[in-house]
Amino acid sequence: MEEPKGRGGDRVHGFKFLLLFFSSLFLNVFFFSYLFLSRRTHLGWSRAAAAEAELVAAISCSGHGRAYLDGILVDGLPTCECNTCYSGANCSQLLPDCSADGDSGDPLFLEPYWQQHAASSAVVFSGWHRMSYRTTGDNFISLELERHIRLLHEAVGNAVTDGRLIIFGSGSTQLLNALVYALSPENASTPASVVATAPYYALYKMQTEVFDSREYEWKGITSKWLNTSVSSMQNFIEFVTSPNNPDGFLLQSVLGGPNIIYDHAYYWPHYTAIPAPADEDVMIFTDSKLSGHASSRFGWAVIKDEKVYRKAINYMQVNTMGVSRDTQLRVLKLIKMMLAEMRGEGGIFEFGYKTIAERWSKLSKVISSSNRFSLQQLSPQYCTYFKRIRNPSPAYAWFKCEMEQDVDCSAVLSEARIISRPGTVFEASSRYARLSLIKTRDDFDLLLRRMEALVSKEDVASF
Repeated sequence: MEEPKGRGGDRVHGFKFLLLFFSSLFLNVFFFSYLFLSRRTHLGWSRAAAAEAELVAAISCSGHGRAYLDGILVDGLPTCECNTCYSGANCSQLLPDCSADGDSGDPLFLEPYWQQHAASSAVVFSGWHRMSYRTTGDNFISLELERHIRLLHEAVGNAVTDGRLIIFGSGSTQLLNALVYALSPENASTPASVVATAPYYALYKMQTEVFDSREYEWKGITSKWLNTSVSSMQNFIEFVTSPNNPDGFLLQSVLGGPNIIYDHAYYWPHYTAIPAPADEDVMIFTDSKLSGHASSRFGWAVIKDEKVYRKAINYMQVNTMGVSRDTQLRVLKLIKMMLAEMRGEGGIFEFGYKTIAERWSKLSKVISSSNRFSLQQLSPQYCTYFKRIRNPSPAYAWFKCEMEQDVDCSAVLSEARIISRPGTVFEASSRYARLSLIKTRDDFDLLLRRMEALVSKEDVASF
């Protein structure tokens, strides 16, 4: 029997409807995906800036320098800025008589780490990013950055931040004097006495004397005040650097007074074992030695007492009205990346520790064959971060000239074409000198060669 024509027409009509429906669905999915994905993968206003940054980063400086976006232009492109003792348009020429720089505390040993993590550490922000004085938190701080700083301390296990207040500064440098001011007694008949244990970071003395306040004054090293009465101790402000700069030892207060500033700039797994979280009333940290970004000038203090915190905040408001908001964004990005990579082979602490521990081991091996020179004695120690006993990895070698005739150790090193920081800068004996282990690989390799040559002369002289 012949099928009625109406039913066949319905089938054709239904097929056309389904075809139209699925075609429409496909086109909607296609255009939605295009619009969604294009917004994610096709850059708009940031395209030119990103291309410029990558172009400059790709400039070859022979591995002995780098080019920067704000560098001096030649033919429209920034020129290479060479490492110490290298020169030439592409930094390929080693200057044969150049002195190795062991003086600077520039933490450039971490530069290769950030080059390996270029994509995850890059920051792009608009020309109108945070133009206001204000930001998300009171006192000119980014609340998200503050939260991530707390997360970082908790993850590393190097400081207690629960129930504490955090203040930002332009590097730890600005915070040093802010906290001396905050701890100084108000309307006291005599100024507070600021002290430190030698060898100490010279900036403590320099800042106290330069600012020359009526509320505090520099009173030298703690050993002069060991017999001070308990009541008089209320008027002392003691700096404690732990690990210490220059010798890397973990220190505690000598005087034991109520006003102590713990400078924990180097209390990170790169430089020292972390035996326990620091839990003092006033603690200072800096991004310079954490991530190596010294140029960002960012530091923070963890403070227990609200009155001290309020005085420090008042100092910062009058002084600079807070830290650059652009800097805060950059540091936030860096800390996020550090947290994401933590404890793996790609973590910054593993990278930093391995780099410095290797340098310390090489230098120690050279000096161990000498009767004329010595280094500070640091022992392996259990680290709660790595969960193992780890070898020393100090930021600096505290170098000593042992021979009676070598009264000025820095001068001895200078004759061997090694630039050091004299021990007298740290109010220690001139028989000591500080050598940096945290500069570039070029700097350390040249330092090691110069030291090997100096020690070998000692061997020749003994025959």
